[in-house]
Amino acid sequence: MKLKNIFVAGLALITLAACGAATTTKEDSKTAEAPKKVVVGVNGTKHEQWDYLQKELKEKENIELEIKEFEDYVTPNTAVEDGSVDLNAFQTIIYLEKFNKEKGTHVKPIAYTVIAPMGVYSKKLSALSELKDGDKVAIPNDTSNNSRALRLLHAAGVIKLDDVKNTLVTKDNIVENPKNIDIIELPAGQTYRALDEVAISVINSGYAVEAGLDPKTEAKFLEEVTDSSQPYYNVIAVKEGRENEEIFKTIIKYYQTKETAKIIEESTKGASIPVWEKATLK
Repeated sequence: MKLKNIFVAGLALITLAACGAATTTKEDSKTAEAPKKVVVGVNGTKHEQWDYLQKELKEKENIELEIKEFEDYVTPNTAVEDGSVDLNAFQTIIYLEKFNKEKGTHVKPIAYTVIAPMGVYSKKLSALSELKDGDKVAIPNDTSNNSRALRLLHAAGVIKLDDVKNTLVTKDNIVENPKNIDIIELPAGQTYRALDEVAISVINSGYAVEAGLDPKTEAKFLEEVTDSSQPYYNVIAVKEGRENEEIFKTIIKYYQTKETAKIIEESTKGASIPVWEKATLK
């Protein structure tokens, strides 16, 4: 009788252990798998929203997000093109379209992120009305940001363009320059570094924030966001042919949330405005 009881008790323990092992295996199967690695290219060192997503995706989706920092507006796209980066998030839709056309690359936008209004900054002037004859003005030299800067100077009353609706104007489109300003074209990442050398500089918001500037309080003139601002919406982009990969859809789902929007608002002091609820990419 005692031997029978011992056998039954032992069998029960084995059964419970087996059930427990099965439960553990099922619950931990996701974390037991090797994480899926994705490399995202960003511009600069301030990327709080991606830091947040890095933790969320690892914890909830077993996706290991590596954040690769770039200092310019060219290599994040060439890195996507050559496959060393899976996706990037730093540029406007109009910049990407022009980049692909000029460089022969095949980088495709898959989701909207934010709009970051461009601003006019100065260390020497308290207002644009103080501009003097022949003052030097720095603006980005790439096609889309160059045009955007010229349109901003038109809106600020510094120059006058022949067609302000043209999103690809150049200096040749200036029809009035009452202060005879000397426009110096520099790589976008150099415009904030030129502040000591010029009267005013037109700086992309990302670079301004990176330099410690507060666009909402320190810009002498800030770009207005309107219904016609869509060409300047920033995007997440991948190599053409990869746009339907499920892992990218998962990343977009986690990015386009209220939590991420709040982090963007706080980390940029309101300088970057989430736009994914305003429009969707077709």
